[in-house]
Order: sequence, then structure tokens, then C-alpha cells
Amino acid sequence: MKKAYSIVNIVRILDEKKFAAYVTGHLPTLAPYGGRFLVKGGRGDVLEGEWPSNLIVIHEFPSTEQFKAWYHSEAYRPWKALRQSCAEVNVILTEGV
Repeated sequence: MKKAYSIVNIVRILDEKKFAAYVTGHLPTLAPYGGRFLVKGGRGDVLEGEWPSNLIVIHEFPSTEQFKAWYHSEAYRPWKALRQSCAEVNVILTEGV
């Protein structure tokens, strides 16, 4: 089974206090689904093309099914809503080895 990676591009934080609450609050929701951080809050240099970004986060999950189960879980739902209310974020999901 291929592992799944979510790449989270945090374009802009609209409310620092709420976003800080999201960061610490959602952490316990990852482990039950096998999720872990590979990159947490790294700033990147755009070498080609356009990529408006403030921070980058990369998660690893055992599979896309595990990621989707976490992403749509009741445990993560309120934290996702909080994040969506306080930041402009792009999220993509890809498989890898």
C-alpha cells in the first residue's frame, strides 16, 4: 500500500490567535489515523512558477484512505472549521513511496 502525503500551503493567516489554537488543538487527532508531520511550518523558496505561500506543512499517512478518514472525522471537523475561518490554505493529497 502506498503512503499518502498531504501538502498544506498556508497562504495567509488571518487571525494568529485562532490559528495558534488550531495548531495545538488538532495535533491529537492525527495519531489515531497514523498521521505524522514530515515538515511543520517550513518556509519555502519558490524556484519556478508562482506559489504564494507563508508556511508549508507536509503530513504522512499510511494510505489515502487513512488520510481521508482523518480529514473527514468527527475529531478533526471542528479544528478544520477553525482553520478555515482563520487562514487561507491550499491542501493537496498525493501518494508516494
